[in-house]
This record gives sequence, C-alpha cells and structure tokens, in this order.
Amino acid sequence: MEFSSRILHWYYKNQRNLPWRASKEAYKVWISEIILQQTRVAQGMDYYTKFVSTFPSINDLANADEEEVLKLWQGLGYYSRARNIHFTAKYICTHLEGNFPNNYKELLKLKGIGPYTAAAISSICFKEKQAAVDGNVYRVLSRVFEIKTAINSSKGIKEFQNLADSLICEEDPGDYNQALMELGATVCTPKNTNCHNCPLQSICLGFSKNTFKDLPVKERKIKIRDRFFTYYCIEYKDQILLKKREEKGIWQNLYDFPLEESEKEIDQLAEPNVSYLKKLIGDNEFSTEKINCYKHKLSHQHLHIKIKHIKTNYLEKHDKLLLVKKREISKYPVPKPIEDFLLELN
Repeated sequence: MEFSSRILHWYYKNQRNLPWRASKEAYKVWISEIILQQTRVAQGMDYYTKFVSTFPSINDLANADEEEVLKLWQGLGYYSRARNIHFTAKYICTHLEGNFPNNYKELLKLKGIGPYTAAAISSICFKEKQAAVDGNVYRVLSRVFEIKTAINSSKGIKEFQNLADSLICEEDPGDYNQALMELGATVCTPKNTNCHNCPLQSICLGFSKNTFKDLPVKERKIKIRDRFFTYYCIEYKDQILLKKREEKGIWQNLYDFPLEESEKEIDQLAEPNVSYLKKLIGDNEFSTEKINCYKHKLSHQHLHIKIKHIKTNYLEKHDKLLLVKKREISKYPVPKPIEDFLLELN
C-alpha cells in the first residue's frame, strides 16, 4: 500500500535513536509507552533510563516498595501511571509467571493498559496487526485525509481507529506504528509543521487545501477547576513535618505538608491561619520564615499553591504526621511544587 510504504521508507531513514527501540522486550516497551503518555520524549528519556536501570526486569519492579516506584516517578506527574505499572508488574509475576500476554485482547485486561498501549506492545513485540492510535496518529490521519470529526468524540474515536486499521502494514505492523507516531512527533507537529520534508505531502489533503493548521478537531469538554492550597512547612529542630496523602487523587500516596484548602485566592502576604496552626503546634510561638507561591497546571484543574515556612521550638504530637530530618527528606516521593520548595529550602 502506498501510504504504509511511504511511511516505512521515511522511518527507516529518519527514525530517532531512542533507547527503548533497541529492544523488543515487552517489559521495556511497556515502560516506555507508559512514561511517554502525557510526557514529551525529551523529558521521558532520562526517566526511562533510570527506571530500567533501577528495575531491570519485571520481577525487580514487582518486588519494589511503592514509595520507591513513586520516588523514581517524581516530576513526571499523573502518578496513577506509576501505581498502575507497579500493580500490573505484581499481577504478572504472581498470576502469569512473569510473562507478558502476547496479544492485544489479553494485554487489554491489565490495569493501566488501554487500547493504544495494548496495540503498541502487541505490534512491536509480537508483530500482531493492531493499529496504535495516539495523539500523533490522530494528527497525521486527520490532516492527510482532511477528517473534521472531533478526535475526542465517540464517533471520531471509532472513525479514526477504523481508518488506522485499514492502513496498517501487514508485514511490519510494529515498525509501521512507530513510523506513523514518529512522523507526527517530528514532522507533522501541532505547530511549525515541516510539510516540505513529509513523505505524505503529495497525498495530503490538508496540505493541498491549506486546512492542516485547523486539524485535528477537538471538542472542548473539560471544565478547568481552580483550587487554592495553603501548605504549612513546619520546621522543628531541623526536622520537617510531612503528611502522606492516602486519599484518592492526583497525588495519592505521595508526601506533602499539612494543607489548608480555601474556596478562593488568599492574599500572598496574609499571616498564617493561627487557628489552623494551633492544631499543629498548639499555642506555642512560631516565626514565618518565607512564603513561596506556585501555579501547577493539570489537564482538569489549576492549583494555586502557597507554601508558608514556619519555624517553631514546640510541636504537638500527631499520629498521622511524620517528622523527617531535613537531610533525609529527599528519600520521600513528593509532588512537584513540594519538591521545588524543598530544593530552595536546602
């Protein structure tokens, strides 16, 4: 087929030298695919290298403590990915004798593996003819075939999957999937599109009609929620008070500081909430060392964060809070804004 042959010919000449492409091992392909969800290749490369160096096999990952996995993931965000791969590694080692399923349908049964990831693993590692459709593929196909159906609509998801299935190469489905994704990542990019170096330019309807800049179409469904956090970094005798976030949410099982959430923005220079502080340090004296502000944007919410560094010589006892020596605090997995603050604190 002209489409797939053009893609593959281009790929074999232009593919990037990425570490996970050196192996067809399902474990390493899986780790790379999960890391690259919501993460650019440039950022994900170091994380991948550290991850497979620390956990060279799925057994190593399965036997690790969750905190160690989360700490290694720190900074990547979307921590449910890390919790899911740890869960799945343990499941595969316990129930599947450490062996990855070798087909799409069985891979889909694993926690954290959706249609795209299952197709990528099954095609790359087991040469199964399954089209992997990610954001890059949506962009290439919508432009080449000038498809204006919203990619995040149920109709669009089905339409693009059917088209991708009809185009996939029979002989080299894994290389074909990687080639199409590579094209979207390096040539058919969201902005500054490099059409003149695209192997599909002569058959691209979006290029010939000059509509490619408006594609793909995406429905706006997500309403962004603003949240306002005030953290209290309590320092007591060269120790910091930490709290493990056990409730479900974006930072589940990470550590942060005692937190007060408000309905609206609080004045940056406002004095600490004494009534809240009393729960932590009683009626004892304290000093406010500094106040730092951060904005942390997520796909569905924007966090407006203030961290107030409080020093005190007295502290109330708390069963659910942990006192950690400042020199040892780097061992604990924390959210990115907390990590940034701690780096400035030391």
